[in-house]
Amino acid sequence: MRIEQLEYIAAVTRLGSLRRAAEELHLSQPALSETVRNLERELGVDLLERKRSGATISAEGRELLPHIVSVIEAVDRLRGAAGDQHRVSRMIRLGTANTATVPLLIPAVREFRATHPVTQVEVVGAQQSEIHRALLEGSFDLGLVNYLRGDDVPPSLETTELLRGRPVVCLRPDSPLAARPTVSAADLLDEREPLIVMRSGYLMHRFIHRLLAGRAPSFSYATDGAEMGKLMVAEGLGVTVLPDFSVIGDPLERGGAITYRPLADGGPTEVLLVIQRRRSGSVPRAVRDLHELFVRRAGAPAATTP
Repeated sequence: MRIEQLEYIAAVTRLGSLRRAAEELHLSQPALSETVRNLERELGVDLLERKRSGATISAEGRELLPHIVSVIEAVDRLRGAAGDQHRVSRMIRLGTANTATVPLLIPAVREFRATHPVTQVEVVGAQQSEIHRALLEGSFDLGLVNYLRGDDVPPSLETTELLRGRPVVCLRPDSPLAARPTVSAADLLDEREPLIVMRSGYLMHRFIHRLLAGRAPSFSYATDGAEMGKLMVAEGLGVTVLPDFSVIGDPLERGGAITYRPLADGGPTEVLLVIQRRRSGSVPRAVRDLHELFVRRAGAPAATTP
């Protein structure tokens, strides 16, 4: 039995004759009639009632018609789902909190491009809550976000740890604070060196608030993401606090425009970079491949939850 045989029966029923069905299906009437006869022999039922004036659905065929339509609709749903998978595999949307862009994100996307030349990767900067919402809604396929060790992770997301680091102070080499081996919370409150903080909703905003015990410098800047923060530091606007894996190896750091110093009173705080995706639903092969590539490049285990 072939699906087109069922589609032919449905067409005859809908159009009321073999001739009109053959015209719509771009078949000769004898070819259509023979295809239907083969199906009738297989089922042992006369699906059409043939008269000199033409052929119409028989009483037996009418009883079987709901089942025929059900099979056709199921196949249509299967085709549609396969089409959706194909479209998704041609476009991967990756949400990122703009962290570890140089040491991990860019190399991973570059390597993925070499092995998947027809699959586009759209990298979208967003806050953690926005990435979580988009992953659950299906508008993001993967998400790169930061956590502090001990933070809860959404149970509906599969979470894999990629990198682990510590908060450091990012500053220019000619900053007065660069002469010190470590930088304290009191130094960050010093009026001589403006503090560049991440906007509310970013992990490092929460960390700074905790580090400074709710105190605020007399003047500070607020920005979105580590990349803009590093550029502002390089331009001499102030200092910022970022995970060390967002600074070490960055082109600005390699070129001498920025450097970093440990925090004197950061304590045992660890910052984790993780990759997340939905637990439920099927995952296109290209998305799985990119996820595995991130894990491999980070040297991380296959799946962990901080």
